[in-house]
Amino acid sequence: MFRERLAQDAARIQKQFDLVLGALSDVDVTQAMAYATQGGKRLRGFLVLESARMHQVDTDRAIWPATGIEALHAYSLVHDDLPCMDDDDLRRGRPTVHMKWDEGTAVLAGDALQTLAFELCTRPEVGTADVRADLALTLAKAGGAQGMVLGQALDIAAETAASPLTLSEITRLQAGKTGALIEWSACAGARLAQADPAPLRQYARALGLAFQIADDILDVEGDAEKAGKRLQKDARAGKATFVSLLGLDSAKARASELVEEACAALTSYGASAETLKDAARFVIARDS
Repeated sequence: MFRERLAQDAARIQKQFDLVLGALSDVDVTQAMAYATQGGKRLRGFLVLESARMHQVDTDRAIWPATGIEALHAYSLVHDDLPCMDDDDLRRGRPTVHMKWDEGTAVLAGDALQTLAFELCTRPEVGTADVRADLALTLAKAGGAQGMVLGQALDIAAETAASPLTLSEITRLQAGKTGALIEWSACAGARLAQADPAPLRQYARALGLAFQIADDILDVEGDAEKAGKRLQKDARAGKATFVSLLGLDSAKARASELVEEACAALTSYGASAETLKDAARFVIARDS
């Protein structure tokens, strides 16, 4: 049920991207934007749509912020892959944007995807002015120097630090770099309904950390072809990860504990939360 729902939502989001990006001028930067938004699991967009369904919010409203968060996530990947950041030449099994075009186009495509995210979240179709303002404000915090950008900055600083990061420092780093957008996505349905997002926030914080631990595990024992990117970069660079600090078995155990915490946070939603619980289990069972 979950994988089917995930695939359906991914298709909905792709259709929305085709609609929105198809209306733009056909130049290198918009071609690069479209290229960067293709593929992937669309987990963040799924979280928006599923949390909206739990709150009886129509998909025609929720599809806009769901596509918006995927635009912001795509921007982060385009910039993360640049030579001045992680310097990757492969993403989702294809050349990264700066490899297919050039660095300037990649920077501009990322910039445009970031602003597109806010445009989509504040469309009139999304809801009242208060709802749209709340989504935009919280997205700015999640994506900026209090969230994802902070996490990325801490990650870059760690590459030249005198000693590897501690477990608490890695947890803080990943709460921004990976967790902030996941948290925003899971809480979006409650925000669309103007309901209390606290249970979903608790769910998402456990989910986001489990997601990153699973990524670290995949980096050690995953299949590069399935992952669609280079693996074991952190180990070669001597960077501390959850696996290097906890050990492989303990990292897997911790990820499983976090999934249980995430599921427990959804108790108040009853049976309507089963798909989100399946999403948490999927996070640590995936191979890409």
